Amino acid sequence: MIRFLRDRRRGLIVAAAAASLLLAGVAAPALADQTASPAGGHSSVDAMVKKYDHPMGSQIRKHEGVAQMPRTVNPADVGVLASVSGIDVSGWQGNVDWAAQWNAGKRFVWVKATENTNYTNPYFNQQYNGSYNQGFIRGAYHFATPNTSSGATQANYFSAHGGGWSADGKTLPGALDMEYNPYGSTCYGLSKAAMTQWILDFSNTYKARWNKYPAIYTSTSWWSQCVSGDFSSTNPLWVARYASAPGTLPYNWGFYTVWQYSSSPIDQNTFNGDYSRLQVFATNHD
Repeated sequence: MIRFLRDRRRGLIVAAAAASLLLAGVAAPALADQTASPAGGHSSVDAMVKKYDHPMGSQIRKHEGVAQMPRTVNPADVGVLASVSGIDVSGWQGNVDWAAQWNAGKRFVWVKATENTNYTNPYFNQQYNGSYNQGFIRGAYHFATPNTSSGATQANYFSAHGGGWSADGKTLPGALDMEYNPYGSTCYGLSKAAMTQWILDFSNTYKARWNKYPAIYTSTSWWSQCVSGDFSSTNPLWVARYASAPGTLPYNWGFYTVWQYSSSPIDQNTFNGDYSRLQVFATNHD
């Protein structure tokens, strides 16, 4: 009986999620740069993930390549005095073994919460709460689609579906995932000025709701093509570059807060600072 109720509940969740996607009129292609099935093991949920979930960096790797991607990096080699290792996950990772990640030395994680205004990660609770229970400092991220609705609309959707923040020393600021358009033109059909305004709209809406600016995840190449504004004085930079060094940073950022350097065997990140600074990052209001 218990198993029946669990299966019925799971089916209702999947059906509701699928219905919301259909009502939104989304016609998303399968992910071109993913070959394996998601790791969750529930076929109907995972089919939805495979069709609609674009993991952080998936489009950057598709467009910029991974030929120089290292398995590990030594931040000291690029002048960083202290660092903390972390990861990011999405629906593609399914139910994560958080004890194993902790034992591998990871101490922080960002979990995908939302994409556009019609997709929520079906594994979000296990990933977000499970990592917290293991001791991780964790936060949530939103994959942006700037051509489908305003920055404010997507910031509010993200905030309502797991993207919140509290100054508890255990919650990272929400992160805005800005990368190549998986459905079409690189910059979503927006001019640099319009893209800048969209990001500002998202950022200011999030700040007004949580008293914290979101981190911005992006690559230097995409940012240079699509954005003209300067966010270096407000938003922490989470830079993606799959090489042994972070390289040139996006416009006017003098340093990165987080660097995503690999997607093998899971997205790998390093925080620019020691663990005490990571705690401050998860505590201070802007």
